[in-house]
Amino acid sequence: MSTSAETTESAQTPRATQAPQPPQAPKSSRISSIPFWAQILAGLVLGVVLGGIAKSGDISWLTTTLQHIGDLFVQLLKLAVAPLVFFAILVSITNLRQVNNAARLATRTLLWFMVTSLIAVAIGLAIGLLTNPGAGTGLTPKDGKLPAHTGSWIDFLTGIVPKDVITPFTELNVLQIVFMAAVAGIAALQLGEKAEPVLKISRSALELLQKALWWVIRLAPIGTVGLIGNAIATYGWNLIGKYATFTVDIYVGCALVMFGVYPLLLSTVGKVSPLKFFKGAWPAIQLAFVSRSSVGTMPVTQQVTERLGVPREYASFAVPFGSTTKMDGCASIYPAIAAIFIAQIFDVPLSIADYVLIAFVSVIGSAATAGLTGATVMLTLTLSTLGLPLEGVGLLMAIDPIVDMMRTATNVAGQSVIPILVSAKEKILDREAYARAGSIRVGDSDSDGTSGSNGIGNGSGNSDSRASAEPAPAAVPAAPAAATAS
Repeated sequence: MSTSAETTESAQTPRATQAPQPPQAPKSSRISSIPFWAQILAGLVLGVVLGGIAKSGDISWLTTTLQHIGDLFVQLLKLAVAPLVFFAILVSITNLRQVNNAARLATRTLLWFMVTSLIAVAIGLAIGLLTNPGAGTGLTPKDGKLPAHTGSWIDFLTGIVPKDVITPFTELNVLQIVFMAAVAGIAALQLGEKAEPVLKISRSALELLQKALWWVIRLAPIGTVGLIGNAIATYGWNLIGKYATFTVDIYVGCALVMFGVYPLLLSTVGKVSPLKFFKGAWPAIQLAFVSRSSVGTMPVTQQVTERLGVPREYASFAVPFGSTTKMDGCASIYPAIAAIFIAQIFDVPLSIADYVLIAFVSVIGSAATAGLTGATVMLTLTLSTLGLPLEGVGLLMAIDPIVDMMRTATNVAGQSVIPILVSAKEKILDREAYARAGSIRVGDSDSDGTSGSNGIGNGSGNSDSRASAEPAPAAVPAAPAAATAS
């Protein structure tokens, strides 16, 4: 009897040692616990070392391997560009119907794009005039050659409308893809509920593409090794010596915009901390630096922008739009300094009217860069407007990968700054979320496309519990109370 009672009591009262334990979160791997910036930095250092070894030792197989690694990473990024741009623009336009004063938000966004572009091109012109980047290089007009792709105002205007709906995707003409997506988005807004089945498929496709692109982004440290290593192995440091003044000018100009103009606007116009911005936006900036693609960086840019307090409904419009048109590095600083460089090499004097034309082209024609790696089309558009020889583009092709990294980083920083400024002026910026933004890392995206414990962590390998606990931003109110706490 006692044995039976003990058995019954034991069955009713489980032992402490047999109590079920809560499920343990899977431990992060050692690599995933390393902050993304540290992984990128390690890739940069390793790429420089391997590229230097390949160059000094004339090791052809190592150079070829580095080239293939870098090319494969860029190809993976470009693979998702066409559908990503189409669905991102389409969905972002339809999301504007959830935002109060959508037309005013879009107008202010475009105006700030133009204002900051004008400031950037003015800085580029000032640096070029002060340093004379084309003097003392040893380069002559004979060293130049015509680029494979050129641009003119006629090509730019007529090239917006595609001849069919397939070619823009096969030839990766981002400007035409943006046009088709904008038309489809506006048509969906006009149709209302009738377009909802198509929009549902579009949202699912966008989340699928973003998920796949996050996997590619995780490979960025490896891609960095190949891209930087191949640049060093192919061109070496002697090439940079020839273009020393030009290269320094581009980096200084971009740095002045990114670390001077943007922080000044954030503190004076947005009334927010520039330091908090760089802590929050740094993953997107560093990925842009190594990938040299604004569109490829777009998922990270949108995620960090939302984390910095910009409402999702507005960020999902402003960031994709900026990724294809907001190019302070590629379309403002670079063509201004490059035009002065080429004019000096070809001994063509530039007048005040020419400098005004450079500014005009930079502000109006920035969409010609279309978020892709490089800014050759934008430069040829500038040169053709000024009447400068297009062969001058060939002088800069060798150094382009080196300067393009800083150009793209500046582009992406601006693509995040402008939505913050507009949100602050419209009193829809979540200043508490902005103030919480700290040192973060890039991880994988959540299944629902939101930023949370799997998307952006605190840089220590553990997810930010506050971020993961935050709900998705609601539709933008007219004047939320949080926005008034400045």
